[in-house]
Amino acid sequence: MLETGPRRFNPFCRPALQVLALTLMLALLFTGLGALSAEPDRRTGLVLTIDGAIGPATMDYVVRGIERAEDEGAELLVLQIDTPGGLMESMRVIIKAILAADIPVVSYVSPAGARAASAGTYILYGSHVAAMAPATHLGSATPVQMGGFPGSGEPESDPQKEPANDDGEAVDAPAQEEVRRGNSAMERKVLEDAVSYIRGLADRHGRNADWAEKAVRDAVNLGAEEALEQNVIDLVAINLDDLVSQLDGRVVQLAAGERTLQTENLALVPVEAGWRTRLLAVITDPNVAYFLMIIGFYGIIFELSNPGAIVPGVIGAICLILALFAFQVLSVNYAGLALILLGLAFIVGEAFMPSFGMLGIGGIIAFVTGSIILMDGSHSEISIPTIGGIAVVAAGFILWTLLRLMSLRRRHPVSGREQMDFEEAQALDQFAPSQGEYRGHVRLSGERWNAVSATPVQAGQLLRVLGVDGLTVRVRCTPAADDEPANL
Repeated sequence: MLETGPRRFNPFCRPALQVLALTLMLALLFTGLGALSAEPDRRTGLVLTIDGAIGPATMDYVVRGIERAEDEGAELLVLQIDTPGGLMESMRVIIKAILAADIPVVSYVSPAGARAASAGTYILYGSHVAAMAPATHLGSATPVQMGGFPGSGEPESDPQKEPANDDGEAVDAPAQEEVRRGNSAMERKVLEDAVSYIRGLADRHGRNADWAEKAVRDAVNLGAEEALEQNVIDLVAINLDDLVSQLDGRVVQLAAGERTLQTENLALVPVEAGWRTRLLAVITDPNVAYFLMIIGFYGIIFELSNPGAIVPGVIGAICLILALFAFQVLSVNYAGLALILLGLAFIVGEAFMPSFGMLGIGGIIAFVTGSIILMDGSHSEISIPTIGGIAVVAAGFILWTLLRLMSLRRRHPVSGREQMDFEEAQALDQFAPSQGEYRGHVRLSGERWNAVSATPVQAGQLLRVLGVDGLTVRVRCTPAADDEPANL
């Protein structure tokens, strides 16, 4: 039977096209399998750079870096350190994260000329592997108070005063080194706590605990080669490639047990500090933190001395919370949450107080800053578009409030004597001339009033109120009632 209708073209009915399609499918399949098979063979390690004082920003950067390395299945994490020290609380959080990490953390003092002083020495002792580059040093781990207040830092010595022990009894010079425990009770407590802490870290990784104690009590220092000879560090490496080469086959003690490092052909991936970390670093800079605290205190004082000024109170509250965060009084989470709540309170307050946008703008700044600070490792799912969207909605609400307020201020009063100036009256009779004026009666707001006009007024004419004098209103003819010019 012959087909009379048109045949539909099927491109896959031809053998050449079928072979071509099959070839493309096989190529895609083998490409995908090759990518999957090549992925497990690519072994990486992350490199974080600590350059500068250790504070909340550095703490956040390192903790997030360790979590990222664990999530990506990295072989190890390298902390490239060059620091003069920093805050003790931030340092302790970093060391806690290192000790609890599921991957080896290698602290490497580099490049040449770098140092791991004060808090950097503690981090070096707390790492699974401690390494240094030539021409670097560590030490000076004596805890000091911020700002160098009296009674803080290294004990002061009086050359005229004979050394004495804790009971006040004089001791000879050879025994003087044994009583370097601080001049005050608070200093002794801080010093002994630091000594116990660093000795515990040294014992955990089998390093020289006696020298660590000297670094805390006497602020001594060591170069790279001397540190290696005295078992303060594990190795000296010229660069990162040399470090990776020497790490191969080394056994380290993790929280889950021992692990043998396999670093042959390991690719190191640098992890740069993001804009959030750089922003937090600016806020937590000691000089910036100090000025934030001063501005915060003066802002609150000016607001209390001038209630309703609003501007000093808004600026002072925001700066004070940021200063408390910078000084590690508030953690990242609490500081971020406090700023978010403060921002929401300011935004809501804008609708109830005539601040002409100051409360609203301050609220948006506090809300955005708090949201950025709140994005630590446990709240990393908060995205920038979400924060920006909420801030835009809040800004739109504040803009609408301001425009609404401006439109209400342009409206005439709806009650009181001032309302009369915007009302229309209707003449009840023809005004009679009297002493150069015209007097009569008008109906105004449903009431009968005496009225005075400078021009003649006819009965039923609409009049505009110009003012009120007792029970008499001064009126004039409305534009509609005036004679209009003839059209040409």
